[in-house]
Order: sequence, then C-alpha cells, then structure tokens
Amino acid sequence: MTVDQVIFLGQKMMEVALVVGAPVLVITFIVGVLISVFQAATQIHEMTLTFIPKILAALISVFIFGGWMFIKLVEYTKENFQYLLQMVR
Repeated sequence: MTVDQVIFLGQKMMEVALVVGAPVLVITFIVGVLISVFQAATQIHEMTLTFIPKILAALISVFIFGGWMFIKLVEYTKENFQYLLQMVR
C-alpha cells in the first residue's frame, strides 16, 4: 500500500464522515442558535432549555436522514472492499 493510496482512503473517509454527519450537525446547530436567541431575548438561562431541544432535534434528524445516512455508509464500505480487492490482485 503506497502513501498515495493511504491518503486517498483517508480523504474519502473524511468526505463520507462530513457528508453523513452534516445533516444532524446543521439541524442541531440551527436549533441551538434559535434557543440562544430566545434565551437572550427572554433572559431565561436554564441549562436544560438548551440540551433537551437539541437532543430532540438530533433524534428527529436521525429518523429523517437515517436511511440516507445508512445507504451512504454501505456504499462507502462496498467501495472500500472493492478498492482493497483491486489492491490485492
């Protein structure tokens, strides 16, 4: 295995991780910002007010995007196995 192959596999891994994790992270970020604006406007600084909606938003986004995320991960795994088989041959 050459250095170029290792860099290619690492780059592909980072791309897939970014694409798969992005929907949950973006939705959680948006919910966090909205709650922070609400807290700043109302001067309510309850810690559970930030965590519970973000956890619920993350769970809902996993339910919505979970199938797509799973498909992306399965495709990535298949590509890795095919790439490794080509290297062995």
